[in-house]
Amino acid sequence: MFVSYPYYGGGSIGQILTQWEQYGFFSFILPFLLIFALVFGILEKTKIFQENRAVNGIIALVVGLMALQFPFVTVFFSEIFWRLGVALSIILVVLIVFGLFIVRKNWMTYVLFGVATIVLIVTLVNTAGAVGWYSGYWWYDNWPLVAGAVFIIAIIGTIIGASQPKSAKDAFVESPLMNALFGDRSKNSLGR
Repeated sequence: MFVSYPYYGGGSIGQILTQWEQYGFFSFILPFLLIFALVFGILEKTKIFQENRAVNGIIALVVGLMALQFPFVTVFFSEIFWRLGVALSIILVVLIVFGLFIVRKNWMTYVLFGVATIVLIVTLVNTAGAVGWYSGYWWYDNWPLVAGAVFIIAIIGTIIGASQPKSAKDAFVESPLMNALFGDRSKNSLGR
């Protein structure tokens, strides 16, 4: 399965990875660690149990182990993460091409956000279809309808956004969501 490249120790990296795969490292250990870290991080950040790290750790451990009880988690992770790698490569190529050929403009951020959104949706739909979710097949059959609806909504939103008075545009720029996504532009747009 893995391509073998020799290294100084006399063996090959591919053989080591194959052994890890046979021991269940990729099927059980890594998914468990990922689920544990996510649940623990969310519990720590939300402070549901105040500063009680032991309770957060126990809950994260239980959720991580229970998630591996059924093989679906392993199949889902094996399907989504290789697609995620391809999706990130596509986004990286778009970033490189923009960086080489286009001077940084404000519209670039929106285009990159749009490309990333499309790549994310395609990745999730393909993963849903690969693991046998019915919604994955629905997306395969109806994607032109959804794409057309999104395109029409984007055009309507652009027209409405362009026709609003200047004060409404400034309020849009100052929104916390837009500042988090695209940076604080209120200084540039309001002359502060």
